[in-house]
Amino acid sequence: MSQSCLPHHSGSATAPLIRKILKPFLSGLLQIGLVAAAIFWLLQSGAEAMDYRWQWYRIPQYLWFVEDGEWFPAELLEGLMVTLHISAVSLIATLLIGLTAALLRLSDSIVGRGLARGYVELIRNTPLLVQIYLLYFVFGPVLGLERFTTAVLALSLFQGAYTAEIFRAGLLSISRGQFEAADSLGLSKIDSYRYVILPQVFRRILPPLTNEAVSLVKNSSIVSVMAIFDLTTEGRNIVADTAMPFEVWFTVAAIYLCVTLLLSGLAAWLEHKLNVSK
Repeated sequence: MSQSCLPHHSGSATAPLIRKILKPFLSGLLQIGLVAAAIFWLLQSGAEAMDYRWQWYRIPQYLWFVEDGEWFPAELLEGLMVTLHISAVSLIATLLIGLTAALLRLSDSIVGRGLARGYVELIRNTPLLVQIYLLYFVFGPVLGLERFTTAVLALSLFQGAYTAEIFRAGLLSISRGQFEAADSLGLSKIDSYRYVILPQVFRRILPPLTNEAVSLVKNSSIVSVMAIFDLTTEGRNIVADTAMPFEVWFTVAAIYLCVTLLLSGLAAWLEHKLNVSK
């Protein structure tokens, strides 16, 4: 085969691939643009009907400010940091609680299975807001819990009940041969789960775990009832001071959306890396 033919074949093979990638990308951008235009038109029409004057130019001062040439976070970004802190600590606790409850549900202990099942059913069948009130006003003072600790505990217990079922489903999906193979290698129970079982479980349950992480971030807004200065509380305080409900709450919603989209993107990248490494 002559070398002069190679560029021709390479170009002919690359062009359809580029079109295959660009077509859905451009289509997606067009759809997003149309949806954004429709939302903008609805908001503008509603504002004109209510004789409401938009004041978007005032929003940046609640995101950041400059002092002596340095940038500092303002109320909304400070609230976002509190939200991310609560969400990060709660997510770690959620995974630990969920995994523990799932292992107890699958254990040979009657007491362990009963406690885990009772916990899951109790938490999943009562509202999160009621659980927060009980922890904050009843159990918190008795146990001497601070507001931050109470918020983390409430979110972790709530999300942990759902995460426990995800872990349980993942553990049940592992074939019995994997456990037997780990035993044949002389691994202890802990090492079997650490090196053989749990890596496979996490690979299989990553998508639903991502949904739980996104739900946890959104549910963290409810802890604002405990006077924790998270993103939602800061937004409510700004609305009370400025009478700009639409601009402030749209900004708060956009910040939450950015956080959850970043989480989803990170999970998609991690899932791709795990699938490639299989």
